[in-house]
Amino acid sequence: MFDTAPVEDAVRTLLPLCGSQEWARTLADRRPYGALAALLAASDAVFPALPESEVAAALSGHPRIGERMRGEDTAAQLSRSEQSAMQSADEQVTAQIVQGNQDYEARFDRVFLIRAAGRAPAEILAELRRRLDNDDAAEEREVREQLRQITRLRLEGAFSS
Repeated sequence: MFDTAPVEDAVRTLLPLCGSQEWARTLADRRPYGALAALLAASDAVFPALPESEVAAALSGHPRIGERMRGEDTAAQLSRSEQSAMQSADEQVTAQIVQGNQDYEARFDRVFLIRAAGRAPAEILAELRRRLDNDDAAEEREVREQLRQITRLRLEGAFSS
């Protein structure tokens, strides 16, 4: 149905998975895919050329690591699921992640984004600390890669049936 839906319906389906209008519009315009693998490859190919403003738009749909996203929409549900391992974090790790989020935002002026699914809180903290030492260009590449990974997992979940 996705391959044959009207463009605006396809865009609405995609936006909760990645909040970039350009990403969603590009994928909708390039249909049909026929198979999940083709959709995933097309999505992966969009991220390197996505303008910084579109990366920022996509980031706006992600809460800080350790914070619960409010709401019951698809994006909020996905975010809570992806960060579910944070519920097992001890108080020390949680406090260090809160401080790390503040340090990261002061350093890079954006929310710290990481594919949290499948990662333990201590691993997330270690990555946060490591990435604080990145220069701006290296961090920009890391953010795009994390966004690509998150989006890929979300696409797999949404379209694997």
